[in-house]
Amino acid sequence: MQLLIRLIINAVAIWLAAAWVDKIDIVYPADQGNGGKIIVVLVIAAVFTVVNALVKPLVKLLSLPVVVLTLGLFLLVVNALMLFLTSWITDAFSDYGLHIGSFWAAILGGVIIWLVNFVLGILVPDND
Repeated sequence: MQLLIRLIINAVAIWLAAAWVDKIDIVYPADQGNGGKIIVVLVIAAVFTVVNALVKPLVKLLSLPVVVLTLGLFLLVVNALMLFLTSWITDAFSDYGLHIGSFWAAILGGVIIWLVNFVLGILVPDND
């Protein structure tokens, strides 16, 4: 149940980032209505969750000296790279998905996703 809640929180965060940032777009199926849109956003959130679970720890470990040198600001770049990787994966395997137009849009999208995850994570705490 907790995994499903985290997936929905990530989906909301990605949807808000796409709504608020000009160069971040979610390509939806035209003929399937709102159900198709929700499925696309949930698939993007699932890909983003897997990327964050598998790739992000390795990238953070390898970039640790740069993170320390920049007092943690390089983590914004790491978050942007995870968004770019999610965009690349969703583009490679389907016609629908996440499209990011620029690096700065990815940075801003990463900040928005982090903030939404932070706020919703406080409202829906872990039951561990």
